[in-house]
Amino acid sequence: MTERHDLAAIRQEYARHSLSPEDCLADPLAQFSRWLDEAIAAKVNEPTAMHVATVGEDGRPSGRLVLLKGIEQRRFVFYTNYESRKGRQLGANPFAALTLFWPELERQVRIEGRVEKVAPEASDAYFASRPYQSRIGAWASQQSQPLDSPHTLLARAAKFAAQHITGVPRPANWGGYALAPDRIEFWQGRPSRMHDRIVFAQDAQGQWTKSRLYP
Repeated sequence: MTERHDLAAIRQEYARHSLSPEDCLADPLAQFSRWLDEAIAAKVNEPTAMHVATVGEDGRPSGRLVLLKGIEQRRFVFYTNYESRKGRQLGANPFAALTLFWPELERQVRIEGRVEKVAPEASDAYFASRPYQSRIGAWASQQSQPLDSPHTLLARAAKFAAQHITGVPRPANWGGYALAPDRIEFWQGRPSRMHDRIVFAQDAQGQWTKSRLYP
């Protein structure tokens, strides 16, 4: 029998830092980069891991963790299979929400905005930078589709490895997405659940305003 835990009694007191609108840079992308640099310097586990939430045509939300691979042209970039569940959902509803959590720093960032595919040339360049086995894996995996056995996946990987012994071109159904943010919230844990929340919102003219939210 597995050990039972009182989940309601699990609590963590936050007291490392504070955050105010005055502490934040005027540009939320610059503020994010500052926090990301601090997370990397603090050796946070998986500092670029982010939860990506999407919504399909049926209105049902879906979420998963992916890795942030760049901030390019003021957009947050990640890569995946275009025919995966998230790819299909983004095709039906091109909006997403990203969340990064750095527990070692007691910080969270929430990002919302419209998503579009990156240019094929950018996807080609990133794909070419990946390790050989990862490139073969992109060919072998029919992401989000039913798989009868791990042996089938291994057989597919072996088949594509034999076809691409050296150069591995990018599959047409694999590439990057870029989210252009219109709302970014910075959360700093504080004692007694009096957390600091600073939100940046973009207006129709592309200008950013920042304000404090109740925790």
